[in-house]
Amino acid sequence: MPDQISPRQFHEAYGTADWRVVAEGAVAFFRTESLAASARFVAAIAAIEGLDEHPPAIDIRREGVSVRLIDATIDYMGMTTRELDRAQLISNAAREAGATPDPSAIQTITIIPGSPDRPSIMPFWQAALGYVPRPDSPDEDLIDRHDRGPAFWFEEMDEPRPDGGGAIHIAIWVPPEAAEARVAAALAAGGRMVRDDYAPSWWTLADPAGNEADIATTMGRD
Repeated sequence: MPDQISPRQFHEAYGTADWRVVAEGAVAFFRTESLAASARFVAAIAAIEGLDEHPPAIDIRREGVSVRLIDATIDYMGMTTRELDRAQLISNAAREAGATPDPSAIQTITIIPGSPDRPSIMPFWQAALGYVPRPDSPDEDLIDRHDRGPAFWFEEMDEPRPDGGGAIHIAIWVPPEAAEARVAAALAAGGRMVRDDYAPSWWTLADPAGNEADIATTMGRD
């Protein structure tokens, strides 16, 4: 059985410079010169021995390939030594294929509905989205069974909003080195800081209408 490791341990390990751990696992983006080059690189990934036993999530585009690695069981969702080993093998395949890593292009999204009574709203979202409970946290999270759409995490609010409306915001997961620039750009574009008490794990910002977004990293979450 592979050993569980923290995001910090993953980032500090040899051979992981191409990768960043975000909410849904370790992600790398490799730039290519064409769709055909992207497809050839994916074929090289698929040829890695043993990868089919626990395949990565792969997104193929004309400008490059995103690869995501995560261990997901009923007890744990995160990094293990297996993901570490496979990240190194995939990076090696990228170099041989001429694909260039670009960590600045890494980003994932989590959508966060909030309610003082979380169990009362989750069935609606599960039915509307066609999602399933996340194996390790079925009372808090819903995920796309086809691994395509963003994850939903249901926040337990202390009290309802005073206007009686619902509460929903998004978390934008970025590499740690990109977070402060993203916060600054959002503020310069008309946003305001709601709270930065938990930085660098996340900053909560709001647009002029009060809609909120977290700029989030895995820093401080070990």
